[in-house]
Amino acid sequence: MTDYEEFIANIKRKTGIDLALYKEAQMKRRLTSLYEKRGFKSFKDFFMGIERDQKLLDEFLDRMTINVSEFYRNGKRWEVLQNKILPRLLQSNKRLKIWSAACSTGEEPYSLAMVLSNYLPLSQISIFATDLDENAIAKAKAGVYPERSLAEVPANMKSKYFEREGSFYKVKDEIKRTVTFRKHNLLNDSYDSNYDLIVCRNVMIYFTEEAKDQIYRNFSNSLHSGGVLFVGSTEQIFNPTRYSFDIEDTFFYKKI
Repeated sequence: MTDYEEFIANIKRKTGIDLALYKEAQMKRRLTSLYEKRGFKSFKDFFMGIERDQKLLDEFLDRMTINVSEFYRNGKRWEVLQNKILPRLLQSNKRLKIWSAACSTGEEPYSLAMVLSNYLPLSQISIFATDLDENAIAKAKAGVYPERSLAEVPANMKSKYFEREGSFYKVKDEIKRTVTFRKHNLLNDSYDSNYDLIVCRNVMIYFTEEAKDQIYRNFSNSLHSGGVLFVGSTEQIFNPTRYSFDIEDTFFYKKI
């Protein structure tokens, strides 16, 4: 067993996270740079450090979950969501069940709430948002972001739903109240059902083909007929019928 394989086994035993389901070259490179920066010589030494130091464990989890996000990321896709997908979903149900999966630091679920506010009062909007990284969830709940994260936010939404605090912007409480954050592992934990919309963007690229296949099947089972999966701009599903999906628009898949 190699040093890295032993590390994978130890991490799975300690945290329940299976690093073997992530692309090895990317993950290995990211974690090697972390342990070298912290003065360790091998994955074995690094794991011994993680066993002793909660802060190092948190930093490891933060590094393996990639927290790069912004509001309305790839703005044209959000226009499609607002102008085409949501109007259809809202025709049959005004209380949409929505999941923002692998939501990172919260920009995505808050963007969803803002887009939905064009159609519904905030009191009728409820979004479930999950991530594996508790640090990311803590940041999401705080709702404070640098200005660069808001580059794509429409001006009316920026003035309506954010308060400026120095060089940062804070999401107003009325938007925060629409989102419930929880820790969730897409590879291990159970999935709820009967969703109208699942948004999972810019995380699947880090998984192996086997892991992606499992997650897409789970998402499909979690959507009701006519529900939609919205994926990232590098994550086209090449054989959507395999998961009982039709293409509704680019990067939007409708459950058959």
